[in-house]
Amino acid sequence: MNTDTQQHTGLGYREGIVSIVVNLFLFAVKYYAGIVSASVALVADAWHTLSDSLTSIMVIWGIRLSSQKPDKKHPFGHGRWEQVFALMIAMVLVFVGIEFVTSAFRKFQQHETADFGWLAYVVTIISVVGKEALAQYAFRVARLTGNSSIKADGWHHRSDALSSLVVLAGLFLSGYFWWIDAGLGIIVSLMLFHAAYGIIREAVNKILGEEPAEDVTRQVAVIVKTYMGEQSYPHHYHIHHYGDHIEFTFHVKVLGDETVREAHTQATLVEKQIKEKMNMEATIHIEPL
Repeated sequence: MNTDTQQHTGLGYREGIVSIVVNLFLFAVKYYAGIVSASVALVADAWHTLSDSLTSIMVIWGIRLSSQKPDKKHPFGHGRWEQVFALMIAMVLVFVGIEFVTSAFRKFQQHETADFGWLAYVVTIISVVGKEALAQYAFRVARLTGNSSIKADGWHHRSDALSSLVVLAGLFLSGYFWWIDAGLGIIVSLMLFHAAYGIIREAVNKILGEEPAEDVTRQVAVIVKTYMGEQSYPHHYHIHHYGDHIEFTFHVKVLGDETVREAHTQATLVEKQIKEKMNMEATIHIEPL
């Protein structure tokens, strides 16, 4: 395991552990406030927060599996476990969104409004701030590591922050609009469905293989022409993600009078440069013009 992979693994473990600890604390204060206030909704929200620890455990489990070294059956490593767990967390987001929609329609039908004591206001504000802080932390770690499951975990944290925000909005506005709690619940559920769709699309694209971004192909083209000459033309790009390990293959058309040895030497230099500058394992297929 190289240094970058070790750092990314450490950051991922830390994010998962911090999430579990904070969620347990928020569960405790929410549950206490719900019991003291005799609020069924707040107790339910507390259990929702506790369930978020499940996704954090999934993140830690996914990082542990994806960081395993390559073996005979998996020569490119186990990095795609990240995408598998991202899909699992996205499914959790979908179920949470369905729960919000169902609850919202029930409130519409029964004309339910939020009605809590002052303790509920304080605890709900703490929950909104705490869960959004966790979401921002997870998104930051995801940007540093490129880990899809951590990004999905960040969206799950945000879903809890949004649900608490809905409760808080209902507290302040229920005197003016009896339906505000249910209406905001539907909006939050739509946001969750959108987030889940984005996570699923990204994970599936990485599993199936995707077209490299234009900035990647431009940088590769510059490297190719630097080491193989201006009359060399890279094309037919393919990129495959395995967590931190990326396999990048493409073809290069070169002058037909070059020897196999010359073209191979140049291609090897290009592959080394791509590894050093872009952290991708490149494989090049040479074609004559």
